[in-house]
Amino acid sequence: MIENTQKDSNNLEKRLKSLDLFDERIENTQKDSNNLKKRVKSLDLFDVYWKVVDEVKKLGYRVSSDAFAVLIAGYWGVKKGEKAVEVFGRMKEEYECEPNLFTYNLVLHILVNKGMVLLALGVYNVMLKVNSHLNCATYSILVDGLCKSGKIVDALRLFDEMLKRGIAPSKVTYTVVLTGLCQAKRIDDAYRLFEDMRSGFKEVDSVACNALLNGVCKLGRMEEAFVLVKRFKKDGFELDLNSYSSLIDGLFRKKRFKEGHDMFREMIESDIAPDVVLYTIMIRGLCNEGRVHEAFKMIKEMTDRNLVPDTQAYNTLIKGFCDAGLLDEARSLKLEISGVDGFPDACTYTILISGMCRYGLVGDAENIFSEMEKHGCVPSIVTFNSLIDGLCKSGDLQKAHLLFYKMEIGRNPSLFLRLTQGTDRVVDSGSLQTLVTKLCESGETLKAYKLLNQLADTVIMPTITTYNILINGLCKAGRLDGALKLFKELQMQGNTPDSVTYGTLINGLQSVGREGDAFMLLEQMVENGCKPTPAVYRTLMKWSCRRKKTFAAFNIWLRYLKSIPKRDETVIKLVEDYLQQGEIERPVRLLLDMDLKLQDFDSAPYTIWLIGFCQGRKTNEALRLLSILNEYNINLTPPSCVMLISTLCKEGKLSLAVEVFLYALEKGFTLKPRICNNLIKSLLQSRYTAARDDAFALIEKMVSCGYDLDGYFDDTTKFLLNNHRRKQETQNMLTT
Repeated sequence: MIENTQKDSNNLEKRLKSLDLFDERIENTQKDSNNLKKRVKSLDLFDVYWKVVDEVKKLGYRVSSDAFAVLIAGYWGVKKGEKAVEVFGRMKEEYECEPNLFTYNLVLHILVNKGMVLLALGVYNVMLKVNSHLNCATYSILVDGLCKSGKIVDALRLFDEMLKRGIAPSKVTYTVVLTGLCQAKRIDDAYRLFEDMRSGFKEVDSVACNALLNGVCKLGRMEEAFVLVKRFKKDGFELDLNSYSSLIDGLFRKKRFKEGHDMFREMIESDIAPDVVLYTIMIRGLCNEGRVHEAFKMIKEMTDRNLVPDTQAYNTLIKGFCDAGLLDEARSLKLEISGVDGFPDACTYTILISGMCRYGLVGDAENIFSEMEKHGCVPSIVTFNSLIDGLCKSGDLQKAHLLFYKMEIGRNPSLFLRLTQGTDRVVDSGSLQTLVTKLCESGETLKAYKLLNQLADTVIMPTITTYNILINGLCKAGRLDGALKLFKELQMQGNTPDSVTYGTLINGLQSVGREGDAFMLLEQMVENGCKPTPAVYRTLMKWSCRRKKTFAAFNIWLRYLKSIPKRDETVIKLVEDYLQQGEIERPVRLLLDMDLKLQDFDSAPYTIWLIGFCQGRKTNEALRLLSILNEYNINLTPPSCVMLISTLCKEGKLSLAVEVFLYALEKGFTLKPRICNNLIKSLLQSRYTAARDDAFALIEKMVSCGYDLDGYFDDTTKFLLNNHRRKQETQNMLTT
């Protein structure tokens, strides 16, 4: 029995070592473990195997690592990861058998596939301590796990460590890192690594080419992607299913739908059959294009090709129905295909809950949430966030809070660790890694595995996004003290406020007149290393303008400009000097000259200043700023037009108000009835004939622009118009 087992494991190890491609190694591992599984399962030999192992031990013989490796592979083959890890733990603890490199790598592969990168790194540290001769496969597995979990910096650090140890990366290792860099949107680094790979190997395989191509397409850099394709073709690379999938997905993301459909047809004509992944991309593209019912037909086309639509395909279609507002169709589809294996899942319920909340059907969303829990489907953080956001927007803050605390208390990892590890071992992510490493070093790998497994089932902690949703709801309801209390709580829980958190609170404080607190929060934000966004500065500027402190608003924006490396500090200092002297024209021109040289020109601050001057009744300064903006071809916004017209009407500068109104009409702005009525009434009540003529000329222009005057003018305006017309008719009759 043991002899045959060793033969199986030796054949397995030789096959793994002889193959270059990581995926093929894993595939063949599974094939061999499946063969073993069939042999063992058919005779129910897992228990028999252990009895033989124990018997060999009793006879005084040493059980080899190879024998345990096959048993580990066998358990992994029947999807018993915990049993596989248990075998690994018992090897040394009970049988005094030191795992060989192959066994270590096999366990690393299992842990990474189970998403337990933390535990895999713990095992890796053990390998270093026992001076296990690490090889390329070891690092490929670990780097792949780190990349897939989004820890690209750690993956690169491990890749560098591999090079320092003199272990040459294989094509697989390069491809794994290349894919990770692309997923992290570090395309420039991916290009450099690709060139290193080209120089290190005579040929670059299609896997690496597709990894780079997919990364470029994911970022929407489609022209660059097609240049890459031409370059690859020169090297003998032909477009395959993965290439077409990346290109079509990229085109759809850029809303280049026709080109995406053309490429799909080109692929079919090239006798390349689409798979479930590509069909899912096509469904998503059609849904984004608004062709939801055509997307539904794709499901039938898949089945006609003997392809089984997976959960992701169905979820994509359901999301398409929800985005199109076809909520009944989305729910019907979910009910219709509920018999499909693995469907509905947490993602399905989350999509439906999000869709219901988006259209204000929060009660229906709550019912779906309850149904989800009844069916044993664990809500994700996104599920909780969607429903909490919906409850906040519907004004039901009490329910939102209850749901928040249900998530926080009911699935709290710190609470779980207190119960399982003792109060002295309550951990954060950093100390959790230390704990896992200690367990591995003491041979308690299975205990570490179970700990992480239980945490994976219990950890649905509120993220900063969850806190932001609740803080925003409280601010909008005017409950600033509650929002500030939650702000303190999130920091005590170990969360770090982001720019959205600070921005939401600053905006809320400004709205209730707590200007001092808002500026104190800005200082705290900067001290904590959180860079305020332009939106935060704009919020403070608007508030200063409402308080008739327009020059203070200028200084707030200058503070933002100083924080941007691209801006010219000399120019900013000069602007400050001019503003201190009370000048407007020169500082504005200097800022415009500086801003317009950059691609990220933002007209918002100029609009805020213009409105601020109007609010402060500094009409001359507003008109001077308006003149400069027109000179630089900077378009006004509808709010700035409204404020200008209102201010000019109050000051009796009606001809200028008419000019601004005509400007708004030319730009296609639809101004609200209040401002239109205000201007027309001011013109009709003027003692100047020219002003009254302007009113009727303006009305004719409004009609030509599609304004419905009957529904637009109020009773007073209509009365003045009719009265003026009667007077005009009487005057015409007398003249005649």
